[in-house]
Amino acid sequence: MTAPRVVIVGHVEWVTHALGEVPARGRIADLHGAFTEPAGGGGVAAAAAARLGAPVRLLTAVGNDDAAASSLDLLRSRGIDVAAARRPMPQTPVLTITGRDGERTIMVVGNRLQAQAADGMHESALADAGAAYYTGEDPALLAEVRARVPLLVVSARRSADLVASGVAADVVVGSLNDPDEHTDDLPAHLRPQWCVQTDGANGGVIVTIDGTETRYAPAPPPGAVIDSYGCGDSFAAGLTVGLSRGLAITDAAALGAGAGAACTTWRGGIGPT
Repeated sequence: MTAPRVVIVGHVEWVTHALGEVPARGRIADLHGAFTEPAGGGGVAAAAAARLGAPVRLLTAVGNDDAAASSLDLLRSRGIDVAAARRPMPQTPVLTITGRDGERTIMVVGNRLQAQAADGMHESALADAGAAYYTGEDPALLAEVRARVPLLVVSARRSADLVASGVAADVVVGSLNDPDEHTDDLPAHLRPQWCVQTDGANGGVIVTIDGTETRYAPAPPPGAVIDSYGCGDSFAAGLTVGLSRGLAITDAAALGAGAGAACTTWRGGIGPT
């Protein structure tokens, strides 16, 4: 039996990762160990889903420069089927600084490039999808995803898109520790079947639509923890893959926890081949 295809809707950034400390205002930081990769919410989630063996399609937008071309080449080399609209601008550059404690600071230069319903790619990109993870920025595209895909996971960072589109996700996933990833502003008729909130090394909590809460256990990292970049989107990808395979929500969360924990053991987001 062919595994269901997972579609990731989200952005790709050309990310330079460096080690060091964020300087105080007006000071200079000396960074080291820099490398660059295509990452961002869409790129990281797609790579994580592919690592779990899922057939993956990434629905995104890219720029018109060498960084955009390199992003497409590197993501496709991971087995990701990329459907990308072109934009007449450079690929969005990002700088992350990871400190000694493994915590990252992210600086985005310019706007994220996102697929839109007006690009006209969604009909073919979503045709054979069993599940989708949405971290895009177009309510019209979100409504198309909801109409065409049987199982929809949405980043809590995109709660405003749910409100604007008027559709309800099956799952909204966010972090208990990020004030931008709460779902308290969702009206009752747009509440998801499950709200999954990660809590780092403490695991997380699953809240059903009737308010029942279930804790899930953390997954032990398979190595030393060195970088927190990309853990949240890796978790969301694993959760989406698990649900696409018919796993119970607690088992899908466990798969997501494993993907997020693995992401802490390498630098950057898309990880080793």
